[in-house]
Amino acid sequence: MKLTAKPVTLPLEHPFSITGYTFLNLEAVWVTIEDDGHRGQGEGVGVYYLGDNQQSMLAELESAKALVESGKDPFEVAKSLESKGAANALDCAAWDLRCKREGNTIWELLGMEPKNLNTVATVGIGTDEFMAQRAIDFSDYRNLKIKLDAERPIERVRAIREARPDASLVIDANQAWTLELLAELLPDLADLGINMVEQPLKRGRDAGIETLDSPIPIGVDEGCLNLDEYKAVGQNYDVVNIKLDKCGGLTAALEIADAARADGKRLMVGNMTGTSLSMAPAFVIGQYCEFVDIDGPLLLKSDIEGGLNYLPCGEVEPPEQSLWG
Repeated sequence: MKLTAKPVTLPLEHPFSITGYTFLNLEAVWVTIEDDGHRGQGEGVGVYYLGDNQQSMLAELESAKALVESGKDPFEVAKSLESKGAANALDCAAWDLRCKREGNTIWELLGMEPKNLNTVATVGIGTDEFMAQRAIDFSDYRNLKIKLDAERPIERVRAIREARPDASLVIDANQAWTLELLAELLPDLADLGINMVEQPLKRGRDAGIETLDSPIPIGVDEGCLNLDEYKAVGQNYDVVNIKLDKCGGLTAALEIADAARADGKRLMVGNMTGTSLSMAPAFVIGQYCEFVDIDGPLLLKSDIEGGLNYLPCGEVEPPEQSLWG
């Protein structure tokens, strides 16, 4: 078995701003595992707010290379990695290799019948006019996700609502608000027809969220990285956002999805940007989700060849096996 890892850096179409951070490029790693004439691949992007970047992912994958090539199970090696972006790339490459080696699709391995998904298109933070124009630019997309911070959130949402009265809107504050500000904003957000508020409070500082009487479902993202954290804090939220780069791959994501579904939680699949090679395994988790955010390739100047097929209105077809799975 042979493992290779390489950096992949691609420019975004526009700078993409969220609370406290602006993305200019996609900085990913690609992992390829080859065995007996078969080849599997996966992409990891890392989690910027954990310091999980391209360099740290590549460093961990260098140590993983020796273990995998000595005969260690790549799924087990992925579980041992501290960098969850690196773990995601390795775990997804291992799933892809298994599909190719066994001659089955990912859907056959998991006993699933895939359906098309409807993704959001994400509007980054900017002026009211910029955000409204981006919403118009995404006029083919029924579902929009709006990035907000603590600066004029209602005015920004109102500008988008006026530009796109037809759109289904969710918002993502990326930890920018306090519990008091959230409570203050909720009535106006409800009046503006917001369907979900994602990660309003800082990670680890969400005490009191369980007592909030909210007219809108509240989702957790940065505050719930893995299955253990889901068990600790997930009960306090209505919606759980599962990202493969947070939890370390499709294997871990499936475990979180199973636990959350058993608890009656509503699910979302998200991304840390990425090409269609990242979105393809996320598409599997999207089969369980009410809220779908697999728009990473839409933020790039150009996606990889043979990527996912994004249809009008934000509908996305399942990946071809030649891409992944």
